[in-house]
Amino acid sequence: MEPIKAQRGTQDILPGQSGHWQAVEAALRSEAETAGFREIRTPLFEDTRLFQRSVGEATDVVEKEMYTFKDRGGRSITLKPEGTAGAVRAYLEHGLYNSPMPVRLYYFTPCYRYERAQAGRLREFHQFGVEEFGSALPLADAGLIALAAGTFGRLGVRGLTLKINSIGCPDCRAEYVRALRAYFTAHIGRLCETCRSRLERSPMRILDCKNPSCAAVAAKAPRILDYLCDECRAHFAQVRAGLDAAGVRYEVDPSIVRGLDYYTRTVFEFVSGDLGAQSTVCGGGRYDGLVQEMGGKATPALGFAMGIERLLLIMDAQQAEFPPRKTCDLYIAPLGERARSEAFRLVCALRKSSVAAACDEVGRSLNAQMKYAGKIGAKFTLVLGDDELKTGRAALKNMKTGDTAEISLKEGFVRQFAAVSAAAETAGF
Repeated sequence: MEPIKAQRGTQDILPGQSGHWQAVEAALRSEAETAGFREIRTPLFEDTRLFQRSVGEATDVVEKEMYTFKDRGGRSITLKPEGTAGAVRAYLEHGLYNSPMPVRLYYFTPCYRYERAQAGRLREFHQFGVEEFGSALPLADAGLIALAAGTFGRLGVRGLTLKINSIGCPDCRAEYVRALRAYFTAHIGRLCETCRSRLERSPMRILDCKNPSCAAVAAKAPRILDYLCDECRAHFAQVRAGLDAAGVRYEVDPSIVRGLDYYTRTVFEFVSGDLGAQSTVCGGGRYDGLVQEMGGKATPALGFAMGIERLLLIMDAQQAEFPPRKTCDLYIAPLGERARSEAFRLVCALRKSSVAAACDEVGRSLNAQMKYAGKIGAKFTLVLGDDELKTGRAALKNMKTGDTAEISLKEGFVRQFAAVSAAAETAGF
């Protein structure tokens, strides 16, 4: 039988890599909770209508990229392509709007989009996201962006560029869309087939097209910032003032529109030169109309999502340092069945006290056990044979220095080991 392999666009996270994931997730979780966000976990799949209503039926995500299928009850189900829609549904379904405002949520979630698999763009990928409900002030926008910038700083990620824009409210954006449609209609011959189809439904998407011809046309298109109403212009100015106060550097980029229909006013992206074509590692903005669109009361809201795979690619390219992974504190090498039983007992006692311990479980020779202890990075080893069982004492060996210390196998074994280990750590071993 031909071996079954992982599906294209997916990847396995192996033990040598998972430690990096855990370190990144721990840092992101800590930053979010320090800022008052609390974790939410939503289902992997949802009613397809959720994404059609929130993301937008005319978006590439809904039209081309969603994994949608019929379940056995004939219902249309979709694997989540992004995290915001599910968070909004949960916010409404469980009455989180009755909580003190603002409601701050964060999540880690796998997402699914059927795209051409390449570095930094997978069909199954993972996001860290935050959502904030009930915050209308521009200071909330600046605070959210500063939170994202802070997470990159904590992880030691360098060279990111923050690009911000305002795409206005539905009122001022309507006038801009008319101007944009007229402009692109005059240059329709230079647009790709996809952008021609966008012209009537969503001309702002043309601004984000990577086709060189479309990009050249878009470069001279009307700017959304010239069409903002007084209120949206003031909001954007205050967001910028908040970022200045927080010491967060940014560039205003009128081409930033994001790819989902629910955004209003502030939108932003953190981009990196270490990712090639897939340069965006984090993006988000304000979506003041989405809660109402989903059946709730009008509620200001905003959020961002960060791609974990892309973040790790950047950190790898920059040779970022990660905390050392947990290794074995003590490996006990038994000789014979009686010793193996006693070694197992001691290992269980050590683990109950959060000491990383192991013993032979495959029947290796003593020489093979010592080689194995070296491979797993054991800090100490202890050989347990008939003599040790008879006397109730054994030699504890420091694998780095070669020093040994006699230790009792009876009462206080765990305490004795902890003392020897702590002394070695204090001495720098």
